[in-house]
Amino acid sequence: MSADSPRVLLVEDNPDDEELTIGALKRASLTSPVEVARDGQAAVDYLFGTAQQAAQHLPVLIVLDLKLPRVNGLEILKRIRADERTRRLPVVILTSSTEDGDVFNGYELGANGYVCKPVQFDDYTRAVGQLGVYWLVINEPAPPAGDYDIGTDNA
Repeated sequence: MSADSPRVLLVEDNPDDEELTIGALKRASLTSPVEVARDGQAAVDYLFGTAQQAAQHLPVLIVLDLKLPRVNGLEILKRIRADERTRRLPVVILTSSTEDGDVFNGYELGANGYVCKPVQFDDYTRAVGQLGVYWLVINEPAPPAGDYDIGTDNA
């Protein structure tokens, strides 16, 4: 894997869900490496420079659970959207919570998507595979900050 390979950051504390998610991305023929943060603080460290890779190798997609030890998913999302380096990164919440407040707060804080973890294996695999294909293949990512000025025509 090249240091410049576009990578996914999976923020997930449940080892079974971690394995299912990574497997689903592979089954969808997605080759982006997946970095895993197993608690909220590890995700913050990865994204904001305490971890080695942070500043130079931001992920192209963050798949974020909400119920995490140390720092919860909504707090991580707030930090992502507050920082110039990370505010444009796609963040998809993948969680077991169907609570209206979690869905509302996720979108209010800037999530690009909210997916409730399906219970059945095939449904989970299909949902995560589709999520990966959309964000890693179909979607056109935002250019790096500073490449364009808002309000000018760079087409």
